[in-house]
Amino acid sequence: MSKEPRKAALTFIFITVLIDVIGLGIIIPVIPSLIVELTEEGLSKAAIYGGWLMFVYAFTQFVFAPVIGGLSDRFGRRPVLLFSLLGFGIDYILIGFAPTIFWLFVARLISGITGASHTTASAYI
Repeated sequence: MSKEPRKAALTFIFITVLIDVIGLGIIIPVIPSLIVELTEEGLSKAAIYGGWLMFVYAFTQFVFAPVIGGLSDRFGRRPVLLFSLLGFGIDYILIGFAPTIFWLFVARLISGITGASHTTASAYI
């Protein structure tokens, strides 16, 4: 691979991971107040829901990381990374427009399923 395509590929990878990390960093401080607004409960109950939301995301990411890895071996790294970004986009849109706490859980499930982009990005490099 010549230097120019390799540089473009690395730029794509770093931007993908940057979008992933920035999105997570932006959403974490907002989640507690969003949960309080959706559930109309106190902050202590929101902390419990927030813990479950993080668990759902981490667990589905743990379970689906090998699946995403297999898909990236079969179809290539770039399509799988783009699919992961699509999943994160759907997650953030659902979180932004979620009418109930149920939709927050659905959004975090989608994000966890498609959230194995770090593994794929590492394999790409």
